[in-house]
This record gives sequence, C-alpha cells and structure tokens, in this order.
Amino acid sequence: MTKKLFFTSLVLLLVTGCAFLPTGNEISGPTVEPPIPVSGSVLFQDKFDNPASGWEHVNDTSGIMDYDNGVYRIVVKLGNMNAWATPGKSYRDARIEVDAVKIGGPDSNRAGIACRVNGNDLYFFVISNDGYYGIGRTVGGQSVLLGQTAFAQSSAIKPGLAINHLRADCVGSTLSFYVNGFLVAQAIDTTLTGGEVGLIAGSFSEPNVDIVFDEFIVIQP
Repeated sequence: MTKKLFFTSLVLLLVTGCAFLPTGNEISGPTVEPPIPVSGSVLFQDKFDNPASGWEHVNDTSGIMDYDNGVYRIVVKLGNMNAWATPGKSYRDARIEVDAVKIGGPDSNRAGIACRVNGNDLYFFVISNDGYYGIGRTVGGQSVLLGQTAFAQSSAIKPGLAINHLRADCVGSTLSFYVNGFLVAQAIDTTLTGGEVGLIAGSFSEPNVDIVFDEFIVIQP
C-alpha cells in the first residue's frame, strides 16, 4: 500500500509524493497477459459508501484526504499545494469519470482526475471553479501542461458550488479531458504508459480548498 503525503512547493503544479514500502525479495517467472476487457466494461466503481474500499485516510495540519458521509473529500489547508489519492487500482488504458463539487474555499483551485500514477509521476486533468482547465504531466518532481502553455477558460465548467462531471481518457499516447460532456482539451504524450488511477485537488495562493468527489468509475475505453 502506498501512502500519499501533503507538502508545499514553489512549483505551481507539483503533486504530492509517495513512498513505496519494500515487500522483500520475490522470484519472478513467466507471466501470461490477461485478456483485454471488452470496451465499455466497468473496471472499477466506487460511490465512497465503504470506507474500506482502498482510498487514503489522512487528516493532519496540511489537509484531509478521507471518506466523508458517502463522498471522498480532499481538503488542502495550505496555499500552493496539491494532494492526490488513489484506490490502488492500476491500468494501462482507462476512461475515468467522477463528479466534483467545491464545498468550501476559493474558486481559484484545482480539482480533478489523475491517471498512470507511479510514485511522483502522473498525468493530471484539472479544473478550477472560476472556469479554468488544464491537462498536465508530472515526472521527477517537475510539472508541465500538455497541449497548452497556460490554464485556459471554458464555458463548460460550472462555477462556484455546482457539480462538475469530469472525464479523463488515457488511451495509448492520447489524453482527452471532458467537462460536463464537452471535450475541452486533448494532448499527445508518450512518457507514461500505465499506473494507478486517482483524484487530485490543489490550491494556488489561497488556502483551504475543500473538494468532494462522488460516483468514481473506471471504464475500459
């Protein structure tokens, strides 16, 4: 089980790191690739009504990542910080969907989906509640936006306390981001080929971002 940690950073888009605990020496042998699931089949689904379904339980001075009355809640208590959590499910290609709602803090925030998470490396698909979006990659502690030079605005994003339905497709080298059914961004990148799926939230200069997520689903693309 990996454990994700909160931390502050001067780099705008850095995400939290994690530590992998060694499990000892293992003997490996020939393996057989499992069959690819049928397109459209559900690979994993979570309504967050079971606190033992695999997501992190964190509550400290930096923030909160935990189940909360049938949703998953991420609170970022400090400025210029991101936090992410995963349920321990890994996929090469995946279509990931979730409902995200800001319940407190500034509209200038980050909330979204992560895919191909491996240690400090991942792709992120985020919106802010003041109407901005971005697709990006973090590798070796360095983050860049993909397919855009800065966060861009979209009228597809519902501002304030409204529910936004997010969808991220990580399929081969193509990364696609949908907000409320509208394709808002697409990028091509070959850096990361597989890893865990997850959720991410973050702050800019204003702290106390408070986001809840519900109806998380992973579908075979």
